[in-house]
Amino acid sequence: MADYEIAVVGGGPAGLTAALFAARHGRSTVLLDPLGMGGAILNTERIEDFPGFPEGVPGFDLGPRVQEQATSAGATVEPAEVADLERRGDGWCVATESRELTAAAVIVATGTSARRLGLPREAELEGKGLSHCASCDGPLFRGQTVAMVGGGDSALLETLELGGHDVQVVLVDSEAAFSGQDTYARRVLASSYVRVRQRTVVEELLGDGRIEGLRLRDLASGEPSAVEVAGVFVHVGRVPNTELLDGLVALDDGRRVVTDTWMRTELPGLFAAGDVRADSPGQAVTAAGDGATAAIAAHRYLAGR
Repeated sequence: MADYEIAVVGGGPAGLTAALFAARHGRSTVLLDPLGMGGAILNTERIEDFPGFPEGVPGFDLGPRVQEQATSAGATVEPAEVADLERRGDGWCVATESRELTAAAVIVATGTSARRLGLPREAELEGKGLSHCASCDGPLFRGQTVAMVGGGDSALLETLELGGHDVQVVLVDSEAAFSGQDTYARRVLASSYVRVRQRTVVEELLGDGRIEGLRLRDLASGEPSAVEVAGVFVHVGRVPNTELLDGLVALDDGRRVVTDTWMRTELPGLFAAGDVRADSPGQAVTAAGDGATAAIAAHRYLAGR
């Protein structure tokens, strides 16, 4: 007999909501995540597009609130990193760093990690002026100029957050127009503390031991330039955390998990939800919807066995 009916791997909006709905359907449920309180949204100072919060809600508030709902419904949250996942009989074995547990169904909601620029010395300068979190590190640059690289929702939202820390921002975007939501783009373009460099790419990180500037290239003219900055925040997309599923299920060209509309993978009892799956819109609200869908599908799968 399995230790749990449903194991959820990942504690972001998708994982937390999956655990909540699985428990509400009466299934013995465990959520496994090192933090288990919201995943990447914990570093978001204000989520503006989650329904029910017209003034926005900090990610570090929303995550713990959904976790509290899930545990109140009966889910167990275990702070653990999942190291391995394998099919065992008609169920699943989930191995953490400290133990193994079995589950009749598994929902993988491991989310994504920040994509790197792919430049030399990038890893070396991480934490030495190079960051992926404006709410965490923005206050360190008060009164100084920083660069923000990217033009999607995350880059625009983090640029707006930096304005609250008295920081001047050079926004570097490789595209001719922002890809993020219009409501963010309009506010960024109207902000006096932001200088926008579109159709521009970063070619080199400058600095001896820490970030001191960037070497840029204008894609329209081909002209190089340099800008002095005390820090650089990188938001050029996300990379799915699918290492756990390597060789187990099909991944698309972007290494995201292929599922059907009920979040089912090609393997019985294995589901994927949130940003880790193919065709995810990459929003907190859609990740939560995926989690609910996956939990209902897992419940029906178990009921039909």
